[in-house]
Amino acid sequence: MTKNLDVITIGRAGVDLYGAQIGGRLEDMGSFEKYIGGSPTNIACGTARLGLKSGLITRVGDEHMGRFIREQLLREGVDVSGVATDPERLTALVILGIRDEEQFPLIFYRENCADMALCEADIDEALIARTRSVLATGTHLSHPRTRAAVLKALELARKHGAQTALDIDYRPNLWGVAGHGEGESRFVESAEVTEKLMATLHHFDLIVGTEEEFHIAGGSTDTIAALRAVREVSGATLVCKRGAAGAVAFEGAIPDSLDDGQTGPGFPIEVFNVLGAGDGFFSGLMKGWLDGESWPKALEYANACGAFAVSRHGCTPAYPSLTELEFFLKRGVKQPDLRNDPELEQIHWSTNRHTRSLPDWPDYRVFAFDHRMQLEEMPGYTKAKGGAFKELCLKAATDVQAGRPGYGILCDDRIGRTALHAASGSGLWIGRPTELPGSRPIALEAELGTDCGGLTQWAREEVVKLLVFCHPDDDAETRAKQEAVVKRLFTAARRNGLEFLLEIIPSKVGAVTPDTTATLIRQFYEIGVYPDWWKLEPMADAAGWAKAVAAIEEYDKHTRGIVVLGLDAPEAELAASFEVAAGFDLVKGFAVGRTIFGDVARGWMKDELSDAEAVAEMASRYTRLCGIWDAARAKAAKAA
Repeated sequence: MTKNLDVITIGRAGVDLYGAQIGGRLEDMGSFEKYIGGSPTNIACGTARLGLKSGLITRVGDEHMGRFIREQLLREGVDVSGVATDPERLTALVILGIRDEEQFPLIFYRENCADMALCEADIDEALIARTRSVLATGTHLSHPRTRAAVLKALELARKHGAQTALDIDYRPNLWGVAGHGEGESRFVESAEVTEKLMATLHHFDLIVGTEEEFHIAGGSTDTIAALRAVREVSGATLVCKRGAAGAVAFEGAIPDSLDDGQTGPGFPIEVFNVLGAGDGFFSGLMKGWLDGESWPKALEYANACGAFAVSRHGCTPAYPSLTELEFFLKRGVKQPDLRNDPELEQIHWSTNRHTRSLPDWPDYRVFAFDHRMQLEEMPGYTKAKGGAFKELCLKAATDVQAGRPGYGILCDDRIGRTALHAASGSGLWIGRPTELPGSRPIALEAELGTDCGGLTQWAREEVVKLLVFCHPDDDAETRAKQEAVVKRLFTAARRNGLEFLLEIIPSKVGAVTPDTTATLIRQFYEIGVYPDWWKLEPMADAAGWAKAVAAIEEYDKHTRGIVVLGLDAPEAELAASFEVAAGFDLVKGFAVGRTIFGDVARGWMKDELSDAEAVAEMASRYTRLCGIWDAARAKAAKAA
């Protein structure tokens, strides 16, 4: 069978609820960030980010947290064919916090959890036959049922020529030798645990652990003695993690000093959060090992990935992409607190976008009905009617979408709240405006607050959209005021894990040349604003588009792209602008509103159209625009 997977991990899968406040007791945490968790789950994601084809064997519950894990694994690029849904048990949870660089209060909620019900029947030989390696973690060797499942997977790995690896991953309370309140504990001596581990070590080609983990595996608190005890029963390469001192690898006999093992370069960085660092380390190590690198090189990858992990909040979210890792190894450490390195964090954000709950499509056909002022000025408008009309807009959008990818909406919260919330989970791309309509200098909707703290309440699938009327000829005071607002909102969006769309319209301010938009784009990048999306005016010829695209790519090679706005233009004008824009790969589609809903809204507000007629007409117009874009894109592809 074709080996189309590089690594399959097996074991724990849970949801980490990370305290958002740093430095306090877990008792005092007021809010939490939700991440995917569990050592093998983290490693599956970490290796996938590094370009390996990864899979996971585990169980999750038949509930919201189980579905979250499955969906997040798919976003991370992990094969989930080995992830079973347990109809009787709940997904495991972990509640944890960061007290300081050494203390991390932690509570495991794993009583009879889904992943501990993993059994031999869950191990599919055909799946194991597809992989180059199987990686097990220690917790699932602690219970007869899960232990049997792991051993079956290891035996099948041997049968099908796959390499095997063990992360000792010792958690005393998960072995029943420490209490519920001792989740933070990493070492408690236990002859029984040592005996169970020693009986399995011969199954592995690679064994990784901290000094304390080798102490429990080898039955001695003398690290050299413990490593030698492990060596007596296993010919595996042993990799011992030594914290700030790095890690060492031993392929043969264990020398008298840890310093005599093979090592890789370390990185002098500030420790922020040690949780999940070992899983990041193992992800980098697997990348090097499976790519056939030397142990020093593999350890360099591992140390770098571990450095990222200890520098950021969360486990899996902290792990680097391959692009990020390569950049870091080439450039080196510029500042020890990596999470505050702007250049590094931009690469981390932009190269891991696919892991967030937003679609990544080649084309975006967006129906923009986030307009507020235009509706409020229509005869017959009331807030109730405005909200009802936006529900009709959503109905038209979903009718055209018909469950297909590549469609989206822009919808506001002030008038369109019901439609906005109803769109969540529909498969539509969703953008949400923040600007006070028509404001110049730009002002934000009051609901955001002066510090943009209102973004904490936004759904993670919503894209923060900001429209700025600006021009290169703006006076210094106007430019400074507008840039300050844009920077504040952009920073808040990033802090809240939300993507940012910047819409700029210079034609409403002054005369436009082919250089105008490109100049504005550079100005925003120069103040440190890196939009995930740009929403730009239609341009009459290719010169303007070429300069705009060049300006974006000069600063950000990983941007999501550009969507073309409509400005209430007739379909014929939009068709002409689409034909020019579609020739540029960075232009991903359109976000058009009044061309679709303008006349319909005016008629509906005056009761000249029924709901059904309004929906049908908007769906018809939206469909035609989608067809115009698709035809323009096809023509451009053919010409290329």
